[in-house]
Amino acid sequence: MLGCDCLKPKRLNQNDNLAAMTFALPFIIGFLAFLVVPMIVSFYYSLTDFNLLRDPRFVGLDNFRRMLGDERLMRSLRATFYFAFTSVPLRLVFALAVAMLLLKSTKMMGIYRAMYYLPSILGSSVAVAILWRRMFFVTGTVNSLLDVVGLNTNFPWLGDPRTAIWTLILLAVWQFGSSMLIFLASLKQIPETYYEAARIDGANKVKIFISITLPLLTPTIFFNLVMQMINGFLAFTQAFLVTQGGPLDTTNFIALYMFDQTFRFGNAGYSAALAWLMVAILAVFTGILFLTKRFWVYEGGVA
Repeated sequence: MLGCDCLKPKRLNQNDNLAAMTFALPFIIGFLAFLVVPMIVSFYYSLTDFNLLRDPRFVGLDNFRRMLGDERLMRSLRATFYFAFTSVPLRLVFALAVAMLLLKSTKMMGIYRAMYYLPSILGSSVAVAILWRRMFFVTGTVNSLLDVVGLNTNFPWLGDPRTAIWTLILLAVWQFGSSMLIFLASLKQIPETYYEAARIDGANKVKIFISITLPLLTPTIFFNLVMQMINGFLAFTQAFLVTQGGPLDTTNFIALYMFDQTFRFGNAGYSAALAWLMVAILAVFTGILFLTKRFWVYEGGVA
């Protein structure tokens, strides 16, 4: 039995290789056609003067030099960083809190989870963005509710530079459903024996959360942080439909600024260069997260 050929790994023949390539071909074609080729074309356009109406003219690194003196770009980057570094932590904290509340199993728990996840599906839609905008009008729902409780105000939430971006942050935090489901799945993987041992030792709920739950959730926190930060840096729909980048460029995120450069000002080449700037920023930020991962992410498993 020890010399039986059935224990040896089977070698793939030519037909097996052909079948594997056939199944992988749709992904390979899609990867090349919708990712690699567009990136190459975008990099070429970033080195040209191009306005969509005439043939591109090669200008070298002029578009990248132009960024150094672009004050609107600096304001756009400040707005983007402020939005991402404020909305993402708030969304993750809120998602984790709701996930812990939904951890208990009840008859209605499935409905509750679906209701909490619903904003993540609807939050990026045009209809919700328009509704959100109307809520924060001077005569909108928010000011009407404040009038009901005796706070008579007609505050221009969307027209004040101090509050306009916070309307978009609240909309982003409201879309916490996807992170909440990921946290919920991770919480269910933590063995109950850990909590029982901690309670026997006299640990309270806060101590249990800090010493057991939070360390074991750090891989999930890391994943959610990377994915949500990327989404935060690329935010576009909310700013385009709710505030149009105003007032005073306080919500003119980098994605919206690239859109304006392409379709309002006809600077498609400069917009392509801005896209590569955004790629570089995301690469640096993601690289920093991965380099610091070993200092705060627990990878010992829960088993």
